[in-house]
Order: sequence, then C-alpha cells, then structure tokens
Amino acid sequence: MADGTLPVLVHWEETVRDLLRRTAKFPKHVRFTLSGRIDNLALDVYEGLVEARYTKDKMPILKRANLDLEKMRLLLRLCHDEKYLDHRGFEQAIRNVDAAGRMIGGNI
Repeated sequence: MADGTLPVLVHWEETVRDLLRRTAKFPKHVRFTLSGRIDNLALDVYEGLVEARYTKDKMPILKRANLDLEKMRLLLRLCHDEKYLDHRGFEQAIRNVDAAGRMIGGNI
C-alpha cells in the first residue's frame, strides 16, 4: 500500500472487527470460553502481524500467526457445529481466515 501498511494487516483488522461483533452475540455460557478464545487468537494474530512488520526475523512470528489461524479455524468450526455461529457468519469468518493464511503463507 502507498502508506506502507501491509495488505494482510488491513485485511486482518477488518476481520478482527467482524469476529468481535460475531462472538459478542454468542450465548452467555460460552462467551468466556469459546468467544474469548477466538477473540484472543484473533488479537494475537493482529499483534503478531504488527510485530512482524517491525522485525527483521519475521519467520517465527509469521509461523506462530499461521498456527493461530489454524486453531481459530477449528474453534470456528466447533462454534458453527454447536449453532453459536450461523452458516453465513461461519462462511465469512472462514473465508477471511483463509485469505489471511494465504497472505501470511506467501511470506513464510
């Protein structure tokens, strides 16, 4: 991008906003477990991307972000299976996670 912001960082920021809106609607009994874990993983990836932007040895950070994305995929699938996340929301979230994974994977 013209201002030096990485496209994956812009994409992931939008994804985090979307995920936070979706997980806020989860039932109360899973809000501090599944919802919290998804939110934390999303924020971990976000922080990792910022860190990678300012670090010479990006590889370990990007590998960790990729692993966090895989964990998030599994949790999102579980939430969809348990009906905490509707089908449309699940598809959108998975598409966003997959797109970020492709962007990160191209740098590993």
